[in-house]
Amino acid sequence: MTGRELLSRREFIQVVPTAGAGLVLAVYTSCGAPEGTFAPGVWVAIDRSGSVTVTVAKTELGQGVRTSLPMILAEELEADWSKVLVEPAIADLKYGEMSTGGSTSIRTLWEPLRKAGAAAREMLISAAAERWSVPRNECAARDGAVTHGPSGRSLAFGELAGAAARLAVPQDAPLKDPKDFRIVGTRRKRLDAPSKIDGSAVFGTDVRVPGMLYAAVARCPVFGGQARSFDAAKANAVSGVRKVFNTSDGVAVVAETTWGAFQGRDALQIAWDEGRGAGLSSESILKSLEALSAKAGAVAETAGDAGKAVGQAARRIEAVYVAPYLAHATMEPMNCTAAVGKDGCEIWVPSQDPQGAQRAAARILGLPEEKVKVHTTLVGGGFGRRHETDFVSDAVEISREMGVPVMVCWTREDDMQHDFYRPVSLHRLSGAVDARGNLVAWTHRIVAPSISMQKMPETVKDGLDAGAVEGAVRMPYDIPNLRVEYVLADVPVPLGYWRSVCPSQNVFAVECFIDELAVLAKADPFEFRRRLMHKQPRNRAVLELAAERAGWGAPLPQGRFRGIAFSPPAFYVSPVAQVAEVSVEADNRIRVHRVVTAIDCGIAVNPDTIEAQMESCVVYALSAALKNEITLANGRVVQSSFDDHPVLTIDEMPQVEVHIVRSGEPPSGTGEPGLPAAAPAVANAVFAATGKRLRRMPLRL
Repeated sequence: MTGRELLSRREFIQVVPTAGAGLVLAVYTSCGAPEGTFAPGVWVAIDRSGSVTVTVAKTELGQGVRTSLPMILAEELEADWSKVLVEPAIADLKYGEMSTGGSTSIRTLWEPLRKAGAAAREMLISAAAERWSVPRNECAARDGAVTHGPSGRSLAFGELAGAAARLAVPQDAPLKDPKDFRIVGTRRKRLDAPSKIDGSAVFGTDVRVPGMLYAAVARCPVFGGQARSFDAAKANAVSGVRKVFNTSDGVAVVAETTWGAFQGRDALQIAWDEGRGAGLSSESILKSLEALSAKAGAVAETAGDAGKAVGQAARRIEAVYVAPYLAHATMEPMNCTAAVGKDGCEIWVPSQDPQGAQRAAARILGLPEEKVKVHTTLVGGGFGRRHETDFVSDAVEISREMGVPVMVCWTREDDMQHDFYRPVSLHRLSGAVDARGNLVAWTHRIVAPSISMQKMPETVKDGLDAGAVEGAVRMPYDIPNLRVEYVLADVPVPLGYWRSVCPSQNVFAVECFIDELAVLAKADPFEFRRRLMHKQPRNRAVLELAAERAGWGAPLPQGRFRGIAFSPPAFYVSPVAQVAEVSVEADNRIRVHRVVTAIDCGIAVNPDTIEAQMESCVVYALSAALKNEITLANGRVVQSSFDDHPVLTIDEMPQVEVHIVRSGEPPSGTGEPGLPAAAPAVANAVFAATGKRLRRMPLRL
């Protein structure tokens, strides 16, 4: 079944999840599975041996979806976990939205996978009851088998697969009560870990296709520039180089090895037309943001009269915060392998959006999407970068030109200097407290270029990009007078979704400024926040848990200080609070010793992967907060590798403690919410240590 070829309109509606609704399991008794295999839909297949294969339609980025998603289905199925296998999905509409981002994997597939597992379970029970000629209610499934209570008879799922496959799929199979879960909520080792340990795991750069060649693309060092002309004589002289030609993105060099492709590209002599970005610099961009911050912006949220309240308040302050452009800096640089044939195209790619890759290839080749087969490999870091399809387009164009499979490989320098960056932003804030220390007014003007304006301009209404103000609107604090504005800056630098997207910078400004207002109110920073959350018990409970587990208020070793920050639910739903323990070295170097994280993510499917996600968020956030920025000079990105865009080293990594709120609510996101609060928690701890406010990232004294 290829999706568009065989799905009718009715079947499409039955099988594809839509926003706000769970999947209705479609009746497919034949999904191309071998005879005797029980495959009652797109998500699960059980063969005669009893192996349960769960199809995972989300990309494994290291976050553990190839374990946690099967856990959900296996729970309702009552599978024997030791017999669960995973099959990554090939891009197809029948799986619904396959894009992996926004911390959506668990929360969007929670209901569909539960229903799929429950339906399969009920069919197996019915098949056993029919074979034994006993009442169905006397039978139950558990640990990969169906048992008959009165007689003690038992049949393994594999023995029932053929009979179950002939039954109709129930549409309203009962779901288990969460109190009866035996797989969900337990710690399970990752199913993909053994292959990563023994080296058999296939990442994008591990793909090998018979007859393939390798390609590197020379891109203009200035964004938006193009090759005016090139001399390929020296490139063609490099051993193994097969061809040099123009592509939509630059000049491609195709060779028999990656080394030959890189060496040939380095030998090219190219005259570039640098375009409008040639004069850009970090200094000129910041000056333009500062000038724009003097102008009123589109109103994102308002209550009361913030301007009047600030003017009449007993005490008030103003501050400006700045966050820089940031690269994704994935450990595995961009790559894609494409094989373009006469009637179709096959692609192997570490992508966060396999259906986007499919659409991009189909558009380039003028093919129906179902003629493009996309295999999603394991991914050596995504962080939003692999939502883009530029590296896919390169591979498709070059394979079409060469007539053979081609792997396009990027170097670290390519990756760093031709990214889709987290936007730069400037935040102008003012706030006021009354004579009793109550927060009475808040204004926040965000000035930044817009990701949405570059990717989906139709979503920017009247100058407001709703995504650009996430983390700054719908704050967890009760403020009677507030105004949040957004000023759209036009800067010709390519933008993309960076882990946690705009809350990564907006929460930095908000949570540092809340700390400033706590000092103005002569209040403890934790108690000040806690008081402002009196109408939001869920958020308050998370804040209190982090403070309690961090020992807020208790003595610390000499030279150490604490800071606290809170990240509101935003688009990934899960609130997070973090407490950072920090010291300042004699050379003014900031050292983070401990980060205590509390999260309410609803039902915790696999606590092990949730803790790993929070730890990952912390190291990624602290690398950005303390070390990273992308700067421009003469239209060019200055940074090129991890020597000038470093990450935290092992000896710099703090102790990270993760505390998960026990909850019966449906699961919510964990891949991104642990990031935004880390930087302000550290900055607030530095203030406690030194009395200095650090209002610009990376944080430097």
